[in-house]
Amino acid sequence: MPIRTILADDHPLTRAGIAEFLKRESSLELVGEAEDGLVAWQIIQEMKPDVALLDIRMPGFGGIAIAQKIKEAGLPTAAIMLTSYDAQRYVMASLRAGARGFVLKTVAPKELTSAITTVTKGGFYLDPEVASVMGEREFVPEQLSTREHEVLLLAAKGLSSKEVAGKLFISERTVQTHLASIYDKLGSRNKTEALLLSLKYGVLSLEELLED
Repeated sequence: MPIRTILADDHPLTRAGIAEFLKRESSLELVGEAEDGLVAWQIIQEMKPDVALLDIRMPGFGGIAIAQKIKEAGLPTAAIMLTSYDAQRYVMASLRAGARGFVLKTVAPKELTSAITTVTKGGFYLDPEVASVMGEREFVPEQLSTREHEVLLLAAKGLSSKEVAGKLFISERTVQTHLASIYDKLGSRNKTEALLLSLKYGVLSLEELLED
């Protein structure tokens, strides 16, 4: 049975090109298009598609806001962020909002199909260019301590060092020390890379990251 998909993008040429591809792909069924976030959200509520391809920046609601609405409403639609912008600026916000995929508009058609298929099976998909921030290294990172895991999870959910400290009843300086150790063990330079690497190596699961 084809994967029922909607597409929301405010750029007519981009939307037309992606829509044409989706219509030609036998494993997919394009059931709706929108040029702004308000219309996209209406279509999602009415049609409950399997997948929503959402431009991050649109009039009305942006893709991240729509992903959050899907999550809060408990709808079965898997959101995939579609963007031409620097992925590192948006990836954590998208994850926290409940998006299951993150794809750049430069993605190859077969990769877009792979992304859609992956998220409908309950998986998570990162565009190869986004994943490249993690490098080509294939190693098993040094195991994080229980406390480091707690700090990383809270930081990945968007909490500041001060907020993490309050949650765990430790000092902000101790949080910073734990983060430095986490970055060293994962081979990362900042929170975004630590998040991506922790997902890649299974240190954090998407499920625990998205838990409230």
